[in-house]
Amino acid sequence: MLDQELQTQLATYLQRVKQPFEMVASLDNSDNSRDLRKLLQTIQGLRSDMITLKTNGTDARKPSFTVQRPGTTNSLRFAGLPLGHEFTSLVLALLWTGGHPPKVDADVLDSIRALDGDFNFEVYMSLTCHNCPDVVQALSLMAVINPKVKTVVIEGGAFQDEVNQREIMAVPMVFLNGALFGSGRMLLEEIIDKIDTGAASRDATKLSAEAPFDVLIVGGGPAGAAAAVYAARKGIRTGVVAERFGGQVNDTLGIENYVSVLATDGPKFAAALEAQVRAYDVPIMNLQRVDKLIPAAHTGGLIEVQLAKGASLKSKTVILSTGARWRNVNVPGEEQYKTKGVAYCPHCDGPLFKGKHVAVIGGGNSGVEAAIDLAGVVSQVTLIEFDPQLRADAVLVNKLKSLPNVTIHVNAQTTEITGDGHKVNGLTYQDRATEAVHHVELEGVFVQIGLVPNTEWLKGTLELSNRAEIVVDAKGATSLPGVYAAGDATTVPFKQIIIAAGDGAKAALGAFDYLMRLPTA
Repeated sequence: MLDQELQTQLATYLQRVKQPFEMVASLDNSDNSRDLRKLLQTIQGLRSDMITLKTNGTDARKPSFTVQRPGTTNSLRFAGLPLGHEFTSLVLALLWTGGHPPKVDADVLDSIRALDGDFNFEVYMSLTCHNCPDVVQALSLMAVINPKVKTVVIEGGAFQDEVNQREIMAVPMVFLNGALFGSGRMLLEEIIDKIDTGAASRDATKLSAEAPFDVLIVGGGPAGAAAAVYAARKGIRTGVVAERFGGQVNDTLGIENYVSVLATDGPKFAAALEAQVRAYDVPIMNLQRVDKLIPAAHTGGLIEVQLAKGASLKSKTVILSTGARWRNVNVPGEEQYKTKGVAYCPHCDGPLFKGKHVAVIGGGNSGVEAAIDLAGVVSQVTLIEFDPQLRADAVLVNKLKSLPNVTIHVNAQTTEITGDGHKVNGLTYQDRATEAVHHVELEGVFVQIGLVPNTEWLKGTLELSNRAEIVVDAKGATSLPGVYAAGDATTVPFKQIIIAAGDGAKAALGAFDYLMRLPTA
């Protein structure tokens, strides 16, 4: 199951195990069970003095295995083979169970230990999902630390009947005590927030006590991270408040056009951004949505940033880098069937539609790349593009047209996503030239039609364009003194990671220049 190089790396990691633990497998005569047995035997053989393997498990899900210390009631189970993107999750679970400390803030660990109640989590994932590991690792850590938290990690491809029965059409999908808890990428702190009712007020009190910043950056994508690094290097007090550090980059599959980085993926790139910001001791206030910006002219000196959870932060200057989010197609059926056939991440959710007919809405680079990706998994892809021709790069269009299981409809307007009340069963579109209406029977729809800036909360506060983008000048300055902006939320053309990062640096330098010219008290 593991090549020699991977075994050597794993053996090195397992040397960090300090406490003995056991893996108890529930197996049958299937190929998956044989593969799991081989994987667990390999792991046990790499650290036999600390790891015990038992194969007498009686769990109904086969193959599956638990990881726990003898004599404890902690419960962490993996159902299926945790390989692919989830191999790291398995390694971390082994290390944490074996006493190796997690790289998590002490107050977060204290919050996990303090959770009181019965929390039985089931998380469905796919081995190609780049958003799943964050959720899997968060729930795994919670189960290792607190015996009141039970977690089962389920590989959807190995339990297709279960996936179909529970109508799971997007991953990660999390159930708590049998009821839907959430879907999509969630951070550890976000999960704790949802089940610890007192966490929000504690956070608000703590954040409101922060001393004023010289530069406060709202948003933690490439623009926000670059702004933080450039500001911190000037020796001024810098902070970052973000709803999700990394922003839209977390949902990006491949990054191959960032100069000096030959190839990487979104989550790795986002983690590198965070690591560099933290290297400058910049406080990151994550999972915090900003509700309101109050200009300095209205506060008597400092700009105030109010957060949704009740906290208030103050700063001499502010850099807005709130980014953008996926644009909805806004037709009947889209909202109703989200996670029930309507999806936005083809790489994450594509494997759940193996052998099925799906549609992709959008003919730009994102849409065409999604269609190419899906064509290797599903039986048929129908691509719907509003414009008279595809807008993607020629090399992508040529690749798409070479695929035998792809049908392309241009000059076509999606009018409805249909379903049976439980899941998607079709898509209706109108030919814009003939006005003829067509219906395609299918089982999934992937929406890939671009981005919309996250600026609704700024309406009436500063100048926005007719596309709701923040209007900025050559230095990143907005219409409000001391307030700068950068990245996909602004009027700067060409929404690219490298451009956002450059604009973030420019906005930080602009803010520093503004600070130098403020009159001294």
